[in-house]
Amino acid sequence: MADTAPVAFDPRPVLEGLPGRPGVYRMFDTQGQPLYVGKARDLKKRVSSYFNRGPGPRIAHMVARIARIETTVTRSEAEALLLENNLIKSLAPRYNILFRDDKSYPYLKFSHHAYPRIAYYRGAVDRKAQYFGPFPNAWAVKDSIRELQKVFRLRTCEDTVFSHRSRPCLLHQIQRCSAPCVKLIDEAAYAQDVDRALRFLRGQTREVTAELEAKMQAYAEQLKFEQAAAVRDQLGSLSRVLHQQSVEATGGATQDVDADIIAVALDGGQACVNLAMVRGGRHLGDKPYFPLRAEEASDPLEVLEAFLSQHYAEEAPPPVLVVNADLDATAWQRLFAERDGVKVSILRQPQAQRRRWLEMAEGNAKLALARRLAEEGSQQARTQALVDVLGLEVDEGDPARLRVECFDVSHTTGEATQASCVVYASHAMQPKEYRRFNISDVEPGDDYAAMRQVLTRRYSVVARGEAALPNLVLIDGGKGQVEVARQVFEELGLDPGVLVGVAKGEERKVGLEELVFPDDRPPLVLGRESQALMLVAQIRDEAHRFAITGMRARRAKTRNTSQVEDLEGIGPKRRQKLLARFGGLRGLLAASVEDIAQVDGVSRKLADRIYAQLHGQPGE
Repeated sequence: MADTAPVAFDPRPVLEGLPGRPGVYRMFDTQGQPLYVGKARDLKKRVSSYFNRGPGPRIAHMVARIARIETTVTRSEAEALLLENNLIKSLAPRYNILFRDDKSYPYLKFSHHAYPRIAYYRGAVDRKAQYFGPFPNAWAVKDSIRELQKVFRLRTCEDTVFSHRSRPCLLHQIQRCSAPCVKLIDEAAYAQDVDRALRFLRGQTREVTAELEAKMQAYAEQLKFEQAAAVRDQLGSLSRVLHQQSVEATGGATQDVDADIIAVALDGGQACVNLAMVRGGRHLGDKPYFPLRAEEASDPLEVLEAFLSQHYAEEAPPPVLVVNADLDATAWQRLFAERDGVKVSILRQPQAQRRRWLEMAEGNAKLALARRLAEEGSQQARTQALVDVLGLEVDEGDPARLRVECFDVSHTTGEATQASCVVYASHAMQPKEYRRFNISDVEPGDDYAAMRQVLTRRYSVVARGEAALPNLVLIDGGKGQVEVARQVFEELGLDPGVLVGVAKGEERKVGLEELVFPDDRPPLVLGRESQALMLVAQIRDEAHRFAITGMRARRAKTRNTSQVEDLEGIGPKRRQKLLARFGGLRGLLAASVEDIAQVDGVSRKLADRIYAQLHGQPGE
């Protein structure tokens, strides 16, 4: 966006007409572009403050560009908060501190089943199952699943597998599952284990431990020594898990508490907000957030308030928030109570365990920010090196404006051919701009034809003037692929000078790649230490990964469909009955001949043939 020159804006007519009521204000420049969106409990006081005080350099820069102010009066500050977040999302104002909309946190799910399954889950929760969380990341969920397997031996297999087992799986042999699939544990006993697991997750570890100890003692008194030994092993596993949870609450006020620990760190003109989640007194891990447009941010309170208003825009916060900035706790408590109907305790100077949690969050915020600054410095150096080595022309000579698109073609011996296009811009990969292209009507295995098709489809819009040509187009391939790309660009009337091929070097070793050009220039070998080559390899590898994952998904879909459709002696009706009976191809593959023969319209002889075809065995 082009910068707008400062304008002479007289705020007095606007300020005189503002009411002292809650609402949202919007500031615009001379071109009508949004500069800032904010909420206020008192519109007149809040908007006036921008012109009556000496703001920081970032806000002063914004105020100098204000040409118009619009306001909307709301019934309450809570209503203003909701409107503010909607406007921030839709307008993306230049001077607002923005956090990515990452609301899809993972959960640990207990399925609704006679023998509930524990599983990783991401998405909207419902009443058909029990959920624990949210967790800050996938690793934390999977780690909890491993803990529950060790202590309570709950099943993790899908229902289609569970209902077709005839003997225990490996997880039972290594004491990670009690094998309810083959009734080695009854429904009541398994339900008790599920209940203990839920109470363990909620922090009721003492009660669970005491209950298991009493159970072990009862078995011993009844001379049921095998059962007592099994419970003893459970207690041992539980003890080891609790010992590993060094950051858990050990009792007192923090026991059984759900809390979010939020720490802000500022350095090098950038900010990091580290969110740690505590559920049932158990520290589940943390996650760093790096806001956009926080350049020159010098006030941690401004960053924290932006995070609170955006992060908890649609969901209520937990009962306790622990923060490291001098937040107006009373105002935010009133806001949450009014909007969500919940009572939230906001602690700025916590004690005991909560203090240790906050110190840990602060340390992690500083580490994450230092790592981010180091990575960005390295990435910026790589971008500059690539611009210099290839003599690329970028807008205003700014390497951050460099845009690179890279193409790769992937298939398995000609099957499910797919091409990928990944994008590098602003010193980073841009996953939201990635694209996949299904390749059709070409000879299987003809990579040249596939590359011709994908480049023609991608850059026809550029030739029509509907999109801009990137500064650099990387082709994963050697002279042949680059020649095809050159022909396509010339046919479309585009400059082939932006094309560069990335050919694997001698013995296909990493660091020995050659850059191949569409003209008479000889291949360029940059060497292992070249930062430009490091960036090229990074982009090329990402294109390769993106193409392979897409190809595999397409191949699996094609194979799964054809594997059932190609069964001899099976028409559409029988095929539908088979898939419905077993819940899809995976369940059908897990079924035995006897199970298949129970499907309506399938004889024992036909079941034998179906089983043989599905498993690659010779038929009768």
